[in-house]
Amino acid sequence: MTTVADLTVPGRTAVMGIVNVTEDSFSDGGKWLAADDAIAHAHELVRLGADIIDVGAESTRPGATRVPAELEAERIRPVIRALHADGIRTSVDTMRASTALAAAEEGVDLINDVSGGLADPDMYRVMAQTGLPVCLMHWRTTAFGDAAGAADHGGDVVRDVHEVLGALVDNALAAGVAHDQITLDPGLGFAKTAADNWALLNALPEFIGGEFPVLVGASRKRFLTEIRADRGLEHSPLDADPATAAVTALSAHLGAWCVRVHEVAVSRDAVDVAQRWRAGRDG
Repeated sequence: MTTVADLTVPGRTAVMGIVNVTEDSFSDGGKWLAADDAIAHAHELVRLGADIIDVGAESTRPGATRVPAELEAERIRPVIRALHADGIRTSVDTMRASTALAAAEEGVDLINDVSGGLADPDMYRVMAQTGLPVCLMHWRTTAFGDAAGAADHGGDVVRDVHEVLGALVDNALAAGVAHDQITLDPGLGFAKTAADNWALLNALPEFIGGEFPVLVGASRKRFLTEIRADRGLEHSPLDADPATAAVTALSAHLGAWCVRVHEVAVSRDAVDVAQRWRAGRDG
């Protein structure tokens, strides 16, 4: 059995680099679909400062459609196998228990489920069976598939995220996942308005000060592209990398366990700035 502590970087926030083995992810769909390309990209992200590589084979962008389970597993297996053989830590971004199990067989280090375990009735059991750390994310929806739209959070998105994450933790613990194997993600961008996302970022100290380590995944999301759009500038997902780095710096300064990003180099710089900033405070 491994724990979140085994994936923690002493003294600073960890950087999780994203490798999408998909044809339709919102900012890099198709670029790393071939296993060899995905593996090479992962190595480059590690060179630039990633501590863990998050491998996903199914997009959740607005308008995305789910891929067959067999294809999802087929896409992730060779990538995780090769990276594990090279000593690179990996996580698998999946909502399917069968894919999580396939990734565990190839040596994955963490199961990252954006549905928080709710999309597949077998997921919590498989999480416990693998003995791996898990990340449970908040996503209020009636049909897990794409992240479009905005859910009703009862007028208080922060309270809703606290409550739902608490229920997800209870589910995982009841299935046999250990307390020290759980990390949480407030689910920025998933069925949330821009105002919801900013409210959650403002409340990050509440989440980081809780029982469980917190992962922040804001990279290239629409609410960050709107910053440039408001100034009449180009505002594609790639144009949001500077804003992503700002979120990374603030999240790291507040003590987030990990940030999940596409552009690793600038976010690793931001994490290191936060680390040195705190070192200056400590003398």
